[in-house]
Amino acid sequence: MQFVVLTIFPAMFDPFWAHGIIRRAIAGQKITAATINIRDFARDRHHVTDDRPYGGGSGMVMKPEPLARAIRAALEKVSSGKTILLTPQGKAFNQQLAQELATLDGLILVCGRYEGIDERICHDLIDYEISTGDYVLTGGELPAMIIMDAVTRLVPGVLGGEDSAAQDSFSNGLLEHAHYTRPPNFEGKPVPEVLLSGHHQEIAKWRRESSLMRTLLKRPDLLLQKDLRPTEIEILQKWGGMIQKIISFYHREHGEHSAENED
Repeated sequence: MQFVVLTIFPAMFDPFWAHGIIRRAIAGQKITAATINIRDFARDRHHVTDDRPYGGGSGMVMKPEPLARAIRAALEKVSSGKTILLTPQGKAFNQQLAQELATLDGLILVCGRYEGIDERICHDLIDYEISTGDYVLTGGELPAMIIMDAVTRLVPGVLGGEDSAAQDSFSNGLLEHAHYTRPPNFEGKPVPEVLLSGHHQEIAKWRRESSLMRTLLKRPDLLLQKDLRPTEIEILQKWGGMIQKIISFYHREHGEHSAENED
């Protein structure tokens, strides 16, 4: 996987590429990463990359000429790469999109600044417009790092275990199960016994239920979108029956008293 980032602040990426999984992926030649300074393609002596918007208004807009030249220079480095504009108006970035991008040979990440880029750049030189969330940042550099981090994890051989990425949150439509490590008891809170049992089948079952429970409590919307497996439906039905029993018991024990309070 080849990453090329177009930005007016290339130095922002040096520390990002120098640490953690990204650094190891570069060292192991699983990915390559480079920046192109958009200012280098501005032909005036001050290397200006922005100008006032037509029609008036506040802020500045990135000029099309230097940006177009920079994108075309990047395409010469990554001929089969796809260009991505980081913009709050783009498609929402998620794990599924990260998986799609990870199948490509290269990504050219265009980091806008100011009020945005000249719209004419989008017509012929941008393949994807992507947003990392419904908020506004001062530039596309941080979203570019987010995309590179998420995609790099999915490149074969980058993570330690072959199934590590497959078990991440959102990869199967659910949040990841709870995690525990040493010590076995922390401030009176013990690790679930099943995780200490060495019984791999029971551990897998516990993790599946933990994943479902965390998703139900924290992101129930994901369950409405997921094509549930029969085992997952069985677990949810079991919980549903238990909840119904609790509600029925409450009504039997407190229903009459609650009705009096409402009066």
